[in-house]
Amino acid sequence: MTVNPRNAALSITLLASIASFGWSSAAFAEGDNEWSIAPRGRLQIDAGDLSASDAVEAAAGGLPSDVMVRRLFLGADVKMPGNLSLRVEADIAPEFEHADWTWTDVYLQWTPSKKLTVTLGQNKPAWGLEEQTSDLFPSFMERAAIHTAFGNERRTGLSGQYVDGDLVLQGGAYLDDLNAIIDKVDQGHSYFGRVVYAPKLGGGRLHLGARINHRDLDEAGVGIRYSTRPFLRTENTRFANTGTISGVTSETGYGLEFAYMAGPFEATGEAHWQHASRIGALAEPTFSGYYAEVGYFLTKGDTRGYKNGQFDRTKPKNPVGKGGIGAVQVNLRYDHLNLDDAGAGFMGGKQDAYAVGLSWMPTERTRLILNYARLQFKDSAISVGGDRSYGADAIGMRAQFDF
Repeated sequence: MTVNPRNAALSITLLASIASFGWSSAAFAEGDNEWSIAPRGRLQIDAGDLSASDAVEAAAGGLPSDVMVRRLFLGADVKMPGNLSLRVEADIAPEFEHADWTWTDVYLQWTPSKKLTVTLGQNKPAWGLEEQTSDLFPSFMERAAIHTAFGNERRTGLSGQYVDGDLVLQGGAYLDDLNAIIDKVDQGHSYFGRVVYAPKLGGGRLHLGARINHRDLDEAGVGIRYSTRPFLRTENTRFANTGTISGVTSETGYGLEFAYMAGPFEATGEAHWQHASRIGALAEPTFSGYYAEVGYFLTKGDTRGYKNGQFDRTKPKNPVGKGGIGAVQVNLRYDHLNLDDAGAGFMGGKQDAYAVGLSWMPTERTRLILNYARLQFKDSAISVGGDRSYGADAIGMRAQFDF
């Protein structure tokens, strides 16, 4: 187990400070009811272990257990006259040094009506159901591989959202992420569109969605790589990895979404296809993946939150401190990623995860997660004595708090 004692101590100290600071945040809402400011933040501490045969671990250069500060966000929300609001937030994990800060949400938002919201600045494009959902409200510690393999990240641009009853429309045009713009790294411009229809059905709510994203890169072609970690963020080895694909001029992704929530039960699934266009007569690969999941709350009266085309905060009916134990949910997931395209000459590997998760939410702003996954790799980027098909086991835990 590799643990940085300084980071762990700072995390615990900061968590205590955040707790005392967060509960008094309402005191910042002052003035003439047109201006207000409220601090916001979150702390997620992860522990993870990936185990495999001695031969696999040797070929991978070791698979050490680790404890890390997964996210440490600090920022503020400002409400202003004219239905305007501002959010400024940074992730200062993992080294607590200014040089390692990265901007997360930095945007100005205008809400001219209850149906329409316009956002200018760095925010999440409409990547899909699980990616659109805040990392505060996951069913597992990490999102499915289709959301981690293809460069999903916040970007800086102009976007809009229109909500009319059961219909949600989202779209936007973006440059690169703010950190890359500050560093003068030009990685093209992109466009996003997403539509969601979420009617009530059979005592529950159905979610059907479709999305498209397109990014134009340099006309001369650039190198890009698609890869993902093996279920855990604490592990950096990439068994599914295309390596650098040269001469890419643009990339286009398509996705479909499904969910159904009824009382304590939920079923969720998404599929994604990613196409890379290249210069001249270079082969153009298409990669894909999907996941399917079911979940169930073991505590009476608890359901998964949902609002405007994305999952929302779960609010335990009987939280700790008010006579209850909070909310407990169990989830099962199958997660498949295919970075092979034999026709185009690419063998980046396939990764399958058979996962079970247990989440305990003592209160609506605290969460503990325990995950286990059996991973199977085929055509892996890491050869084990010529063998590229083998398995591994991943186990992870998370402690989380936000305000």
